Amino acid sequence: MNRIVIVGASAAGLTAAETLRRRGWGGHLTLIGDEAHPPYDRPPLSKQIFTGDWAPERATLRSPQSLALLEADLRFGHRATALDVPGRRVRLGNGETLGFDGLIIATGVTPRRLPDSDLAGVHVLRTLDDALALRAALLSGPRVAVVGAGFLGTEVAAAARTMGLEVTVVEPEPVPVRRPFGDRIGALVAELHSEHGTRLRCGVPVTRLRDTGGRVTGVELGDGTTLPADVVVLALGSTPATGWLTGSGLSLGDGVRCDALCRAAPGVYAAGDVASWPNPHFGTRMRLEHRMNATEQAMAAAGNLLGDATPFAPVPYFWTDQYDVKIQAYGIFPPGAELRIVDGDPSDDHFTAAYGHRGRVVGVLGWNTPRQVRTLRRLVVERAPWPTAMATPLLGPVTVK
Repeated sequence: MNRIVIVGASAAGLTAAETLRRRGWGGHLTLIGDEAHPPYDRPPLSKQIFTGDWAPERATLRSPQSLALLEADLRFGHRATALDVPGRRVRLGNGETLGFDGLIIATGVTPRRLPDSDLAGVHVLRTLDDALALRAALLSGPRVAVVGAGFLGTEVAAAARTMGLEVTVVEPEPVPVRRPFGDRIGALVAELHSEHGTRLRCGVPVTRLRDTGGRVTGVELGDGTTLPADVVVLALGSTPATGWLTGSGLSLGDGVRCDALCRAAPGVYAAGDVASWPNPHFGTRMRLEHRMNATEQAMAAAGNLLGDATPFAPVPYFWTDQYDVKIQAYGIFPPGAELRIVDGDPSDDHFTAAYGHRGRVVGVLGWNTPRQVRTLRRLVVERAPWPTAMATPLLGPVTVK
């Protein structure tokens, strides 16, 4: 295997490249990224970059000197447009084709949009350029509407409120972040935002965006009301960036369908937001849009491309920072899981919760309790039985609430 191509130059793609070199592979390496920027971290986009607390270059993952140590052919600002698996070729937007012996797909996701939303004043937040454009739009002090109250939408709302802006969040679900955390945690997130002056319109869908002369003026809701807005941020989730793989012969469902080794075809692997694989630890297929998974799965995919043959079976970890609250979570949070508070009290803004599903602990969540939630992670790792595990000695005496 003399030539490896990595398509996608964000956290997953960069980590895959570094893993290959760290493992001693010395062949010809090509790293392709559709953005002209060198690899950067995405979580700060909805926080420090968005608010102006960080200069854009602070989000850069590696210095030019570190990238040079990869001894790779860096193709930043180039988009992959097609894949020929039998012929072992990747086609780029400029018509060039690159041959490979091994391929890692790490193209991530693309934001969902509303129909007819190509209007001035309407923004999505996925790239560094998106964050800078949104930052510039907010400096005039506009009325902001955020459509979608998942992690991204609520983070954007929190950041905009810290800038002193008038913010309304619209969400068709009855509470924010209902998926994955359920109604009880969602209600606490709603209360947090209300306490900080964010207006919430939950349980109502968006019908369409209103505009005048191609500039957005408001959001029309399903109840017939219109929410005036100068800036609208669409936080409607994402779809895997697999359009360039149409006709490749790879199995494409919710992302690139891989086996437990992150292998999509012989010599072809996927990692990060775009990869769908069966996680042996939980016995279910999953696709994760979490920063830590991008790094861990890229290491696993690169190792398996080199011959490790090790199933990728992580306990997912993700977090969100909103106002003075840090929510951290380990595991999975399937619909219908039972939630129990096992330490602290929600009324004190410090508590830890466990989620049980099909007789096992499958997830733990910490609300401003980083030490406790790290301790309880062991219940998920060990697939502890539910609910007897709630009598855990890990935190000392436990009162289930």
